Amino acid sequence: MSIQDCGHGIANTITPLSQRRSAVTMGLLWVTMVTVFPCVLIGFSWYKSGLSLAQVVIGTIVGSALMMVYALPSAHIGAVSGRSYCSLIKSVFGKAGTAIVSFNLIWMFIAWYGLTALFMAEGLEGLFHIDLPLAVLAPVFAVLMALNNFWGFKGVANFARYFAAPMLIAWVLYTLVKTVAATNPAVISESGTCSFPLALTIIANFVIGICVWGNEADYWRHGKAKLSSSGIPMSVALLIGVIIFPTTGWLVARMTGITENGAAVAFMNNFSFGGVAVIGALVLTASYFAANDSNLYGSSSALSQLSKLPHKLSVGILTVCGAIVAGVLSSCGGAQALEKVASLNCVVMAMPTVILVSEYFIVRKLLNIPMDLHIIESDDYLPTVRVPALAALAFGSFVGIATAGIIPALEPLHVGLCSFQGWLAGLALYVPFRWIEHRRAMSDERLIADARVLQPQLAVQRVSDD
Repeated sequence: MSIQDCGHGIANTITPLSQRRSAVTMGLLWVTMVTVFPCVLIGFSWYKSGLSLAQVVIGTIVGSALMMVYALPSAHIGAVSGRSYCSLIKSVFGKAGTAIVSFNLIWMFIAWYGLTALFMAEGLEGLFHIDLPLAVLAPVFAVLMALNNFWGFKGVANFARYFAAPMLIAWVLYTLVKTVAATNPAVISESGTCSFPLALTIIANFVIGICVWGNEADYWRHGKAKLSSSGIPMSVALLIGVIIFPTTGWLVARMTGITENGAAVAFMNNFSFGGVAVIGALVLTASYFAANDSNLYGSSSALSQLSKLPHKLSVGILTVCGAIVAGVLSSCGGAQALEKVASLNCVVMAMPTVILVSEYFIVRKLLNIPMDLHIIESDDYLPTVRVPALAALAFGSFVGIATAGIIPALEPLHVGLCSFQGWLAGLALYVPFRWIEHRRAMSDERLIADARVLQPQLAVQRVSDD
């Protein structure tokens, strides 16, 4: 139910209402899919950076609200249409434009793949004190995590879905309760060393970056076409994953003074499981393996849009790339790498969907263009490129990345919410470009219609002259 739909025949089908799953089923699965342990670890990093508890709580709430502005229409367009992300994107970007979107998906999924392998290495190193450098350990885990995509061990994903993810949530909630009981209430009024505007920028960008999937339509096309059916589970997932999880990490960091990922995992395991490292390792391993199973499957399916390589060969190539990324990211540490990847993700993965949603819910209403989300255009009638969409994607991505603070040369531009600024820049270009394109198309249609009317008249005139 993810981006892999683009690589197969179901990209050109519509999920029938009879096969839609209940809101409870979809919601429970979604919550387990988007509540991840790195969201706890980022709380340790924020404490280290001087953010206060009030800033963390307020920032995560604001970031969650902004995320819902993106996520609700992204999910709703899939639920209403029943169409795959691939077919929806093709309608707006054209055939070649979809290939560009697929390329972005590949390298973003690989970035997450390498980062997840790094977190896996940091976690187990902290639990078992493995005497190997992260630059070696992280690539090793990156290779091991590819086994499911080579041979399809479905039990790993099912174990993570039905045991590890709920266990992870229970672990963090239990840690939160114990930590709050041992924390002085005065912590609420403590001030940090980071200004509120800067703290809000850091936190909101992270929240959006860690939560954006880009292809939300592929998941929610299997659910009921009601805003509440997707809105309520998304809100619960944000409450747990990006409000409670980071807050727990911050509180534990303040109580212990620990700010490194490996030591943080080890302490939380001792704090909650009495030092039985196997329990923590089991939960983390299943969660991280399942996450990278999805990342690798998504990247290989996106690659199938660009090249018809055998499945195992494409998985092998992408695994090597992921292992290299894991080794490179190990030099800057998981927390810092997480913020950089999240800053890219909230722009690169979200921009195509922002343009897609604006086409159906803004542009077509403004221009009074008949809208039937259930019509899937044949590739034979799709243009190679739709310039407004590609121009908006390029401009919005440039603005978002330039203001994200991940390129040292562009540090003076590091202001505001890079994700929101990128989205607004893309929309500011796309809407007028689409208006111009539509006016030209209408003008061309009128000229063709006039020519068809005029041709019989000219023929009659020629006969009369003869």
